[in-house]
Amino acid sequence: MKQNVVAIVGPTAVGKTKLSVEVAKRFNGEIISGDSMQIYKSMDIGTAKVTEEEKQGVPHYMVDIKQPNEGFSVAEFQEKVQGYIDEIAAKGKLPIIVGGTGLYIQSVLYDFQFSDEGSDENFRQSLEEKIEEEGVQPYYEKLQSIDPEQAEKVHPNNVRRVIRALEVYETTGMTMTEYQEKQKQESPYNPILIGLEMEREKLYERINHRVDKMMDEGLLEEVQALYNQGYAESQSMQAIGYKEFIPYFEGERSLEDAVFLLKRNSRRYAKRQYTYFRNKLDINWYEITVESAREKFEEILNDLAGKLS
Repeated sequence: MKQNVVAIVGPTAVGKTKLSVEVAKRFNGEIISGDSMQIYKSMDIGTAKVTEEEKQGVPHYMVDIKQPNEGFSVAEFQEKVQGYIDEIAAKGKLPIIVGGTGLYIQSVLYDFQFSDEGSDENFRQSLEEKIEEEGVQPYYEKLQSIDPEQAEKVHPNNVRRVIRALEVYETTGMTMTEYQEKQKQESPYNPILIGLEMEREKLYERINHRVDKMMDEGLLEEVQALYNQGYAESQSMQAIGYKEFIPYFEGERSLEDAVFLLKRNSRRYAKRQYTYFRNKLDINWYEITVESAREKFEEILNDLAGKLS
């Protein structure tokens, strides 16, 4: 019999963390973060990292495992998370993945194959050298022309992912988007996917409010400390919540503009998250409102009880 794995997904600021702890407490579970940014130490406020208080004693994995200057890939995420699923299941507990990074969660649940297919070391090396000489922009533009969907997901500063997408196209003739679609859709687990959604305007209000709260809690100081340590060019600092402040520190943008951009980028990211989850995964969706969250959580817990029995 396949192992049950619950995944709680949805856009930023919708209430996933709170629900995941409720599920863990009700069904004797442990939580794995499905967020590509909460892996980084010292990046707490901007990633809305779960606090000790919010954990309520429930073990959490895949949080604070990397330094801000270290790289991280979806293949590494998959390997680690699948290991944690086995570890949690071996204790007789329920593995619960919670987060908003769709590709990462999908790669775990559907066991994407990160093999040598689509790999060509010579091509990769030659591209690395060209980018060093000419900069990444012409190659990012090439990616935009052959695979706009993938280009939308990749920040131009993330040179490694730009190269990887071009390498896959060069060696397989498929775009990275097509390559990911081709991955088998049968899961080695029994995945139970719960999606939280919220009326768009209400969610956007929550996102704006959350950014204000982050600023009150010291987001600017958090980013400044990372910037002062020389992390400005790191993969981790290209994330929403961090990259918006770099031009402010360099005197090229006002603080007001940085906060405005952070709110706008967060709202746009939420929209992309919705699109990804709706298009790529078979999810049981629940609409949440602030007023009805308690009742909705009870409904979800009852539905889950039926699926897990």
